[in-house]
Amino acid sequence: MAVMRIAITGSTGLIGTALLRSLRAESATRPPEAGERPDIVRLVRRPPRGADEVRWDPERQKVDAAGLAGCDAVVHLAGAGVGDHRWTDAYKRTIRDSRVLGTAALAEAIASLDTPPRVFVCGSAIGYYGDTGDRRTDESAPPGDDFLARVCVDWEEAAAPAVEAGIRTVFPRTGLVVGRQGGAWGRLFPLFKLGLGGRLGSGRQYWSFISLHDHIAALRHLIATEELSGPVNFTAPEPVTNGEVTAAMGRVLHRPTPFPVPAPALRLALGQFADNILSSQRVIPQRLLDSGFTFAHPTVDGAIRSALAG
Repeated sequence: MAVMRIAITGSTGLIGTALLRSLRAESATRPPEAGERPDIVRLVRRPPRGADEVRWDPERQKVDAAGLAGCDAVVHLAGAGVGDHRWTDAYKRTIRDSRVLGTAALAEAIASLDTPPRVFVCGSAIGYYGDTGDRRTDESAPPGDDFLARVCVDWEEAAAPAVEAGIRTVFPRTGLVVGRQGGAWGRLFPLFKLGLGGRLGSGRQYWSFISLHDHIAALRHLIATEELSGPVNFTAPEPVTNGEVTAAMGRVLHRPTPFPVPAPALRLALGQFADNILSSQRVIPQRLLDSGFTFAHPTVDGAIRSALAG
């Protein structure tokens, strides 16, 4: 990647932390003759503590736009965790507002700049498609009609000011990220290591996964590939069922997987969010593949091993 000034929201989350680490690792190894190191700017909600931080308040739709001047790329990853709490009406509003209001504020801020960034990478999710059953689903598929699908539609539409300003805007629709430090998979590792893992529900539902390593590489690919705009699925080429995930976790961790969790128990424990765990999404990263991106961990076993190594 050429030397760039890149702004990031959500830099303390699972993906944001890994992206920040990747960019900083590259800047640390860049030879002096290659030019200045990439200028990485973090958007924070507290008062900035240095020149590499910019204040924003997504709920109140306030952004220090001047702090984003000169950015070549803005990567927007912020949003309340979908599985962090039971889905009360209040928390569902938090899930939606944290994405939609923040995206609208950021899109308006960068659109107002005299020299806007060349690319706006605005996070989204494969929840956009709803339950796709066993149907192979690429970026041409229509949205679903459940809560998360409606959130994703509103989330992407909130980026309209950036699109209308002529900024190349890309929506990485992220699947289940295989990482140890956070996200849904981060909660699976401790259970499976203790030998308490098992399939969820029938186990026949498809899980569209992506290794954290491949997710970061794909984000950087989006930034660098000028031909890409609009939705891009961030999933490995061949989704697997939850039953296959269970078998892979047991195989890689050398643990038994004897404890299936029936659907009624999941619904009792998790409420409405359980329906998303039990739904099936067989999502294919067609546009990534067509653009020449190569997955380092195309299989679920490889993604799990990568997470353990990282």
